[in-house]
Amino acid sequence: MKIGPFQLSSQLLAAPMAGVTDRPFRKLCRDFGAGLATSEMISSDPSLKNSRKSTLRRITAKDNELEPVSIQIAGTDPQAMAQAAAYNVDQGAQIIDINMGCPAKKVCNKLAGSALMKDEALVADILKAVKAAVDVPVTLKIRTGWDRQNKNALNIARIAEAEGIAMLAVHGRTREDLYKGEAEYDTITEIKRSISIPLVANGDINSPKKAAEVLKKTGADGLMIGRAAQGKPWIFQQINHYLENNTLLAEPAPEHIHQLMTQHLEGLYHHYGEVMGPRIARKHVGWYLAEQPFGSEVRRHFNQLQTTEAQQLLLTNFFQALAAQQLAPWINSLERS
Repeated sequence: MKIGPFQLSSQLLAAPMAGVTDRPFRKLCRDFGAGLATSEMISSDPSLKNSRKSTLRRITAKDNELEPVSIQIAGTDPQAMAQAAAYNVDQGAQIIDINMGCPAKKVCNKLAGSALMKDEALVADILKAVKAAVDVPVTLKIRTGWDRQNKNALNIARIAEAEGIAMLAVHGRTREDLYKGEAEYDTITEIKRSISIPLVANGDINSPKKAAEVLKKTGADGLMIGRAAQGKPWIFQQINHYLENNTLLAEPAPEHIHQLMTQHLEGLYHHYGEVMGPRIARKHVGWYLAEQPFGSEVRRHFNQLQTTEAQQLLLTNFFQALAAQQLAPWINSLERS
């Protein structure tokens, strides 16, 4: 799949997720075969440009990010969005992604994210302004509509194509749905039949077989993986392998998962520092441990740890006990300590 001049190495994309797809997580996704991993959303509000959050989320040329470098921006004012796009391109962005899919209340209450789908004229104004402000591809992420009675994703898709958007990603739920129920792909299928720009399907793509089913049903050019990659970044490798060979890869061995977690945590500590790093690590470790025996008990103890050394030691001891088939006694010793 191509986005502008960029030929992606895979038709699988890592979904931009606030609080998740930071630099260490994006690297893991790319290492496991994601063709693109877009940044967390960055507000277009000029007053927030130099905030700690925006600075940590921004990608600059010195970060050695795998190309193409894609930055997601969010906001409601066409001029502010255009300025944010231009600023991020100056900093090293090679693709600008516009967020019109986030269902979070704090975003929608500002009429940003998926709330923008209520105002198709404003959508067109934002796309036009951003497209005119940069000379890199501009992509767009949307939902199927505001609610089930107002599914206007097809209209938005046609606007996007008319304004020169290089790729459209559609999550198969409305804003009102949040993440409840199951994603539907009929709307995505209809959009694919109606536009000629690359279309990426998103929502509940959580296994290799599901990925193949969604591709077949929708005819989409690519798939966007979000929550299914949390604590399981190797899902990109598994899906790519299945799509190419029609065979399933085995789950990684515990020692490989430990090695991966160590790499991920070291990346978080480096990116956020020794105070914030351990705090950010907690949610990621919780996702990794979700399918491990005694995972909830280990997570509870992990979340009490304040230092990088203590966190890494706990995980080392956990995987050693797992390999020795001594988890229950080890957990009991933790509970007594």
